[in-house]
Amino acid sequence: MKVVDFHCDVLCKLLLDEHLTFQDSKPGSLDVTYERLKAAGTVLQTFAIYIPESLNGRLEPILESVDRFYQQVLACKDMMLVRSAQDLELCLKTGKIGALLSLEGVDGLQGQISMLRILQQLGIRAAGLTWNHANWAADGAMEPRGGGLTAAGRRFVEECNKLDIMVDVSHLSERAFWDVAELSQKPFLASHSNARAICDHPRNLNDRQIVEIINKDGMLGITFVPWFVSGAETVVIDDLLRHIEHICELGGEKHIMLGSDFDGIDRYIGGLSHPGELSSLTDALLKRYTSLQTEQFMSGNALRFLRSNLPVC
Repeated sequence: MKVVDFHCDVLCKLLLDEHLTFQDSKPGSLDVTYERLKAAGTVLQTFAIYIPESLNGRLEPILESVDRFYQQVLACKDMMLVRSAQDLELCLKTGKIGALLSLEGVDGLQGQISMLRILQQLGIRAAGLTWNHANWAADGAMEPRGGGLTAAGRRFVEECNKLDIMVDVSHLSERAFWDVAELSQKPFLASHSNARAICDHPRNLNDRQIVEIINKDGMLGITFVPWFVSGAETVVIDDLLRHIEHICELGGEKHIMLGSDFDGIDRYIGGLSHPGELSSLTDALLKRYTSLQTEQFMSGNALRFLRSNLPVC
C-alpha cells in the first residue's frame, strides 16, 4: 500500500553528524533511509528542517540543512523534489519517491520575511512557526505564558499564504493556533500531533482544534511519538488506532494522514520503529477499517490535500 509521511527529522541528524548517510546507511544510525522508504512503498516523505537549540537562531544551519537535503536525499536515484502539484503527479506516474521540504521553527529567519521567500525558492513548501518555545513569531506549545502570534508572526502567515507554503500548527500554543485559524486564508495542517482527549499531552490537539482543522479542510498527521500516544510504559499500535478512531468520530476520516516523527524520537511504538515496519500499521488498520479507508489514512488523504494546496506551475 502506498505511504505518505508528513514528518521526519532525518535532516537534523545529518546536520549534526557529517558521517551519516541517507543511502546505504549503517544499521541503527537513521530510522528513515532511502532503502526503507523504497521497501515501505513510500510515495512521498516530508523532510523537516529542525535546528536544535544549541544551533538555533541563525540562518546558516537552516541553509546547511537544505544543502544536506540536496546533497544526500535528492542524490538518490529514485528521490524527486516536490515543489508543485505537477511534480507530485510526475512522482506518482514514474514511481519516484517524492521529497517535500518543510521548516520546523522560524527562529533563524530573525523576522526577515525576505528569508522565507528565498527558502520558498529553495523548495520549502510547509512551515511551522515554532518548536516548543517562544520566538519572534509566536509562542510554542510548551511556553508557559501561552501567547499567540506576534505582529511579525501574522505577517509570516500572510506571506506563507501568498507563497503557497502550507502553515503547520503542530508546535503552536493554543492561542497561536486560533490566531492562525482566524488569519489563514488557506487550509492549514498539523503535521505531527495526536488527540488530547486520548492522551493528555500539551503537544496534542483538543477536540475544538481538531474540528477546526477539519472544518478548514486541513490535515492531521497522526504521530508515532509514544508519549503523545499513551501514558503507558509500553505503547502498541492499537494505542495509536485509538487516536484515529477518535478523530474519525469527530468527522475527520478524510483529514487523517501520517506524521511519524521518525528520527526525532528515541523510543518507539512496539513494532513501529522505522518505515520498513509500516506494514504492521496497515495490517492493524485493515482489521478495523475498509481497504479504502486504510488507503486514505496511509496516503490518499494526504495526496488529495497536496494536490489542492501545492503550487500549480
